[in-house]
Amino acid sequence: MPGREVLPSTLRRSPEKAQRTWEKTHDSAVETYGEGERAHRTAFAAVKHEFEKVGDHWEPKGRKGPSDQQAAGGGPARRAPTAGGVDANAPKEHLMEIARRLDVRGRSSMTKPELVKAIQKANNRQTAKARGD
Repeated sequence: MPGREVLPSTLRRSPEKAQRTWEKTHDSAVETYGEGERAHRTAFAAVKHEFEKVGDHWEPKGRKGPSDQQAAGGGPARRAPTAGGVDANAPKEHLMEIARRLDVRGRSSMTKPELVKAIQKANNRQTAKARGD
């Protein structure tokens, strides 16, 4: 199935470049692996190299590169926790700014890992709200 037809709602609310990245990678992955979860994971990995999830959509990152430990190592044989689109490799100051924009309570006293988890939860809430869940 073409990437445009299965484009996740968070990407539909994101910049055109993020959509194109997901679609092209998805379609290529479908040719290689077939339709399914692996093609979707591959497409999201490509998006996460240039974009980060903020609330219910994706925004360009300040730098290109892996967003978390899983993206840095990659591959099905090596599993590491994923940050769900949060740029866990970003400086703490950046995470504080994202947390402020998402109105994360208690952010000023959080450690960097706590900020990542709190942003992830806020993103999930906003995505569910946008989907009407």
